[in-house]
Parts: sequence; structure tokens; C-alpha cells
Amino acid sequence: MAPATPPLELSDLIADTEAEILRLVGDRDHSTHGVYEMVRYHLGLDGPGAPSGKRMRPLLGLLAYASIAGDHRPALPGAAAVELGHNFSLVHDDIEDGDRERHHRPTVWALHGVPQAINTGDMLFSLSRMALHRLTDLGFSDARVLRLMRLYDETCVALCEGQYIDIATSESDGEMSVELYFDMIGRKTAALIAASIAAGAILATDDENVIGRYRGFGWALGIAFQLNDDLLGIWGQEQATGKEPSDLLRRKKTLPVIYAIERADVDDRAKVHALYRGGDPTEAEVADVMAILDRTGARDYTRDLARRYRDDALTELDAAGVLDGAARDRLEAIIVSVISA
Repeated sequence: MAPATPPLELSDLIADTEAEILRLVGDRDHSTHGVYEMVRYHLGLDGPGAPSGKRMRPLLGLLAYASIAGDHRPALPGAAAVELGHNFSLVHDDIEDGDRERHHRPTVWALHGVPQAINTGDMLFSLSRMALHRLTDLGFSDARVLRLMRLYDETCVALCEGQYIDIATSESDGEMSVELYFDMIGRKTAALIAASIAAGAILATDDENVIGRYRGFGWALGIAFQLNDDLLGIWGQEQATGKEPSDLLRRKKTLPVIYAIERADVDDRAKVHALYRGGDPTEAEVADVMAILDRTGARDYTRDLARRYRDDALTELDAAGVLDGAARDRLEAIIVSVISA
């Protein structure tokens, strides 16, 4: 295999990915420019300094490709597809969760209403598929592109399955088990990160062992990422995370809460249920549940698992055996930046 070239700065990889996305989301004609404005707005591509996500998923895919094949640029359509696909799910999530703000500004549905936001999400999904077709123009074989499309479609199915579990359990008075929670985040979070990284490997090599190791790396990283997010959602600092730690106020059933419910005594379990089944929680109710989380060791349990999955991810990465030192260090730097547990 060709040795990886020295990795670019992450800012260069992000700029290249966004340029690839802008090939698809520029205005088409006067009658439809509004939907592309909504797409660019949601993506944070509507002007200099517009807030956006970290572009972690396309970054990981590009680094995976570059660590095997060298120059990252041939894999840019795949990176664009991943980012567009991720964001189609976010637009729909905002509607389903009733979230009126993302990245400190109104969500698409809060600005333009639910029907236009649903259409914007559908547009993002369709554009993500269009992005993959450009791989053929860059010389990738039809068989390789079709394999990538199958991986993409399977991942989107998993996302929808995970979202179903999330919505169904949120609307139910029944308790979610730790086992079911891991099933859900495996489909909602880990599947997309694993696919992002596996896509880079698929485009770069025919070695099935390498592809499998990269996908395993992505899967473990995805679980660690979600568990870290669960910690920040309750104990994080707003200045560090960019969002208020409000999972208890929003009555989200994340791992620390689920774990605490399974291990709390009868009285404490009743207090947690009262918070999740009542109206808007009071400060006193939130404080009571925070104390229950402390008594049951939910924070340490979640942190320890996040660290374990982070370490599992690095083990899979090393087992692939194809990275030069610089590429591995860059991938590990991203892991450290998003997994602060």
C-alpha cells in the first residue's frame, strides 16, 4: 500500500469538504433558490462566520482514506455525502424533538415552519446521494461506488431504526434498559461514524481486514462519542461545550439516568420517574435527581465506559497496521478533542 502523505491541517480538510458541498447546494434557479438558502443556513454555509458543526464525520473519513492512499482529495465526494446525510437527520431531529435552536440560532423549522423544514431535510438526503455519484467521475469503479452506496443506505436505515427506538421510548412510561439504550445509540450514533470511516477505507483499499478494522474503530469511537455527550449533557460546562447542560431539564433518557434508575432504591426511583413524567422540572427536582445520579455512581459508570470504548477504538486503529505515525496522531487528536471523559 502507498504510504500516507503528511496530513493537511484539519482546517484545510474542512474547507475542502465545504467546497465540495457547495458544488451541490448553490442556487439552481430563481424559483427554487429558497430551499438552497435553507440548506446552506442549516449547514452554516450561508456566510462568513456562520455557526456550524465540527465536521467530525467527514474529517474522520478523509483521514482514514489519506492514511491508506495518501492524497485525500479523491475521497471528498464521500466526505460531502456523509456530512449532508448527517445533517438531513439533524433537521428532522430538530422537528421531532421540538428544538428551536441549534448552534445558538433558530433551527430551520423555527424560522420557516415544519413543512419547509421537512422538505429541507429531504433535500439534504437527496443531495447526499448526488454527492456519491461524483466518485464515478473521479475514476472510482462502479463496483466500488455501488458498495459505498449500499453502506450509505444501510446506515440510513439504521439511523431511522435508532430514531424510532428513541421516540418510542421517550413517549412511553416504561423504563428503557441499559441494553436497549446501547442498541439505540449503536444505530443512531455509532453506525454513522463507523460508516464514515469505513467509507474512506473502502475507497482506498480492497483489503477486507483493513476495512473491517477501520469500521470497528469507527463503531467504538461512535459509542464513546455518545457516552461523552451524555456526560456533557448533564455535567458539562456551557463555555466548553457551546450548549447548556440541560438533558435533565429536557427530560432526556440518557445512559446516566437509565443506569441510575436500574440501581436506585424504591424512593429514589420514584423521584426520577416523577421528574420524567411531570411537567417542566423545578430546580429542586433537578437537584434531587442529580443527587441520585451521584449516589448510584452513574457519572463514574458512564465515564469509565466512554474511556473503554475510546481505548477500544485506538486498539482497532492500531490493528489495521497501515497508518504512518503522523496520520495516526492526527486521528488520535480528533478522538481526544471529542472524547473529553
